[in-house]
Amino acid sequence: MNDLPTLDWPTAVVFAPLAGAILAFAWPRRAAGIGLASVLLTTAAVAALALRVLAEGAVVTRLGNWGAPLGIDLRADGLSTLLLAMTAGVGLFVSLGALDSYAPARADERTRRYFWPLWLLLLTGLNGAFLSTDVFNLYVMLEVIALAAVGLTVLGGGREAVRAGLEYMYASILGALLFLMGVGFVYLELGRLDFAGLIAAEPAPALTAALALMIAGLLLKTALFPLHFWLPGAHANATAPASALLSGLVVKVSLYIFLRLTQYMPLPDELLVTLMGTLGAGAILWGGIQALRAERLKLLVAWSTVVQIGLIFVAFARAGQVGLAESWKAAALLILAHAVAKAAMFLSAGRIKDEVGHDRIQDLDRSPIRPTLAQFTFALAAISLIGLPPSLGFAGKWVLMEGAMAAGYWHWVGITMIGTLLSVAYFSRVLAGFLRFDRLRTPVAEHQGWALADTAPLVLALAALSLGLVAAPILAFMEIGYPFGATP
Repeated sequence: MNDLPTLDWPTAVVFAPLAGAILAFAWPRRAAGIGLASVLLTTAAVAALALRVLAEGAVVTRLGNWGAPLGIDLRADGLSTLLLAMTAGVGLFVSLGALDSYAPARADERTRRYFWPLWLLLLTGLNGAFLSTDVFNLYVMLEVIALAAVGLTVLGGGREAVRAGLEYMYASILGALLFLMGVGFVYLELGRLDFAGLIAAEPAPALTAALALMIAGLLLKTALFPLHFWLPGAHANATAPASALLSGLVVKVSLYIFLRLTQYMPLPDELLVTLMGTLGAGAILWGGIQALRAERLKLLVAWSTVVQIGLIFVAFARAGQVGLAESWKAAALLILAHAVAKAAMFLSAGRIKDEVGHDRIQDLDRSPIRPTLAQFTFALAAISLIGLPPSLGFAGKWVLMEGAMAAGYWHWVGITMIGTLLSVAYFSRVLAGFLRFDRLRTPVAEHQGWALADTAPLVLALAALSLGLVAAPILAFMEIGYPFGATP
């Protein structure tokens, strides 16, 4: 144990899944074993890094011994390490569920062959983004993530999946171009791209334009209303493990980068902070209405992601421009809560579809097969997404509303309550179907048995509930290393 702090854990966190992706692509017959081993190794590296951050504070690795601004630094502080842990935990259980979902009896050879290298490449990009300390490296990681995410979207095949993947690809390319243009403006103005240079920079029109371009690109990649057009189809038509990764993890990266940029390059006007919150409110209302109208279970879950993204932006704007120094904590807590609960929900929705044979909401109560554990898991995940105690979702909403009330921004409290009521309404559509048996014309069939695909989402759903009990330590851990202090 004494040797742990001397090892280069940030580098291991990035390169372990990258090596696994290469090996899984080179040896497809052993892809599942290589993939699971790589995820386990990455999870162990993240755990070791978290212990080091807890003991020493922020950890910085200078790749090739070239520090910023010329070289690339990897920095792990409390916030980035927490998101690394979120990614490792969710990714591990999604991987376990994928062992069953992509078993030879359930998936074709192409799906089984390409899932693991794509997932490990995605994990590389996610970890690299959370550890990056310059905007160009963030751009590179966003492109790596987009490449893998689009591949996962179309992995299941079918016309709808391919169409959704194309929409996702177009949105991702446009978002990346906008972000890269902003990076170019930063370099032209400052001659450097690292976060420390952004903090020390004096306000300038070029930097304002750069921030606007980068935020526009990030909002497109995040699928914030009204730029959400690509998300419901992509998340609803991918396979269940891919949907869990896309919704639980991928959209969180652009949210994280948004939080970073708006702290190092603050929004120049209160009106812009209000605009972010207003767009979030629009996402809550529009996404909630569409979820109420959704005919398929996975489509409803996808629209609820639009709602939760909006809630995170409301948390960001909860106390206006003056309150941004603290509002990021509420947003980060909701990011964590949504990641865990939404991964559990997509996995359980996939399990329900596999057992019942379809995911049409109005016909769920007509099926003689009742996948009871998957339904129970879905209900547990819904508790966190609705924001009921003692879940982590409740803790995030509590911090949001507490800050809004303290600042006198009662309209954000009202929007949060409306979003909660909408969540209750559209999730009740599904939960009522689980409990009804009066429309069933045949005897209830014998349960088909539990599988590894049931265990993974159940553990995640239980985690979404139990993590709310340790919300205070989580918030304290976020502040280690001063994530948005003077020295990034």
